[in-house]
Amino acid sequence: MDQLLIRPGTAADAPAVAALHSASWRTAYAGIVPAAALGDGLAAERRELWELRLTVDYGEPANTPVLLIAERAGTGAGAGTGGEVVGFAYLEPQPDGRVLLDNLHVRPGLTGCGIGARLLDACRAHCRERGRAYGAEGVLYLEVLRANVRAVAFYEREGAVRTAERTGWFPGGYALPEYEYTF
Repeated sequence: MDQLLIRPGTAADAPAVAALHSASWRTAYAGIVPAAALGDGLAAERRELWELRLTVDYGEPANTPVLLIAERAGTGAGAGTGGEVVGFAYLEPQPDGRVLLDNLHVRPGLTGCGIGARLLDACRAHCRERGRAYGAEGVLYLEVLRANVRAVAFYEREGAVRTAERTGWFPGGYALPEYEYTF
């Protein structure tokens, strides 16, 4: 995708990110997550989550999560350059010095076009810079549902190493097996 811009996200991106997040969950998690977790309340719950995440004061910059937006330049009503938001990643610094890639989503129908790989590259670059700036490890890790075979294959292709297995918890109290991957 030649016209792809990766930029920092802002609070103004919350509606677009929430909509993309809901659509991505409904596509990627269908048949994995109980249907009730993907139902009518999902969009409102995701919007509330993103509005909170993008407006709360985390204090020190070293503790502040980072939203990265993948935007197709000049194609829609995104918050940045007027482009369509086609993907996003959210990075959360952890107390142990690592950085959790808490979300990486690409608009359904555009997966496999290189957007996820570009976002992941930007995430790794951010972690390297964070490590230099704050003296932290800068190690990037993520958690992915074991049954999300497409995502597992993507992260393994991109060089992630499986470092743990555990149970992940979803809204509504759903427990599902997941893997931890580290770069």
